[in-house]
Amino acid sequence: MNKSVFLQVGKRPKRHTIQSVTLHNTVDRPHRSILKPKMMSQDDPKSHPMLELREKLQPEVTELIKQQRLNRLCEGTSFRKISARRRQDKFWYCRLSPNHKVLHYGDIEELSQGQIPHDSLQEKVSVVDIKAVVTGKDCPHMREKGALKQNKELLELAFSILHNSDEYLTFIAPDKHEYCIWIDGLNALQGKEMTSELTKSDLDTLITMELKLRLLDLENIQIPEVPPPVPKEPSTYNFVYDFTQQHT
Repeated sequence: MNKSVFLQVGKRPKRHTIQSVTLHNTVDRPHRSILKPKMMSQDDPKSHPMLELREKLQPEVTELIKQQRLNRLCEGTSFRKISARRRQDKFWYCRLSPNHKVLHYGDIEELSQGQIPHDSLQEKVSVVDIKAVVTGKDCPHMREKGALKQNKELLELAFSILHNSDEYLTFIAPDKHEYCIWIDGLNALQGKEMTSELTKSDLDTLITMELKLRLLDLENIQIPEVPPPVPKEPSTYNFVYDFTQQHT
């Protein structure tokens, strides 16, 4: 065996990324330190092209989040009934109808881990009758019960639906995640913006994922900051075939 070949095979190869090889082969050494930051700028989430693409994706992703919130309301949630003495031994269940027109609710014997059928829930509120959704200390069950008003944790989970003639349907969510789901869903039903921290987080995560998927084919390709200039018109169009003329 050729000794030089043996030495080359036995030597541990140096690892290179596609980007480093491309940069090494196409750019003169004195200019590498200048050009490399420019090539990496396409990954900057605050660059103009990226911000523009995020803006275009936002309505589509927002609609996706909206449908997810409404689907969760259709599945329903078990809520605890909390008295002024902070007893939490009673439960009730609320869920949205599949056509998004009615909220069905009613008392249940114990905390449910699955869905409760609509026909098992005795009460209902039409979505068109919802006048407002209030949260925290503005909820009537927080104002009326002094012991609950002092509980910051419960205040952050409390919300109420005002419907019909100043009647309220009062809730205390089991956790902050479920609270955000319901507030977002109720706002969506009323045609309002979803403003919870969960929506902001989901929006950022989903848009970032979508950007990465769409830019996979553009990896290591420089994205220009501005569109390229439109070329000038040709001096003559003689190269275009004229179908109106008859040729013999």
